[in-house]
Amino acid sequence: MKGEKNMKTSPNSHIKELSLEQREGLLKTLKARFEKNMTRHQGIEWANVQSKLEAQTEKLWSLHEMEGTGGEPDVVGHDNKTDEYIFFDCSAESPKGRRSVCYDREALESRKEHKPQNNAIEMAAAMGIELLTEEQYRELQKLGNFDLKTSSWVETPDNIRKLGGAIFCDRRYDTVFVYHNGAESYYGARGFRGSLRV
Repeated sequence: MKGEKNMKTSPNSHIKELSLEQREGLLKTLKARFEKNMTRHQGIEWANVQSKLEAQTEKLWSLHEMEGTGGEPDVVGHDNKTDEYIFFDCSAESPKGRRSVCYDREALESRKEHKPQNNAIEMAAAMGIELLTEEQYRELQKLGNFDLKTSSWVETPDNIRKLGGAIFCDRRYDTVFVYHNGAESYYGARGFRGSLRV
């Protein structure tokens, strides 16, 4: 993955850390995006978000992965119960570095030929994030117009997945649509969007 050469992994755990230079660069990028898109997070102060991020280096690493794969993560809310800030991928189109993937490992292994390089569920887990649910995807679409040319896998209910399907969403004709496909399918214009709580 992008930037992996400069990352340090603790020998005793799976927590990955960024160099000081990477941390500072990422925080600068996130702050600029935060200030440019205030309608996404009204009533939230950047200083509070930054102090949370600086205290949780593994979350910063996940945001670095989201950024490095084209997700353009930004704050979209605050959970008052848990005192956590919520980041979503806010790129205009489905993140470029996460397209042409099927839904999960089972789907990947079911393909006999022309297998994709990866799957959405395992990529998200490796990045320390979760796929948006359909509900979260609809919340994101209230903040702007996303996926006008692309589409994004979303978390699929177990009953659909057990029957071999998976669901994805996009925006066309100023309307958010939810569709289904075989979980093993993949397309150059379909990726996935993630969420992260900090």
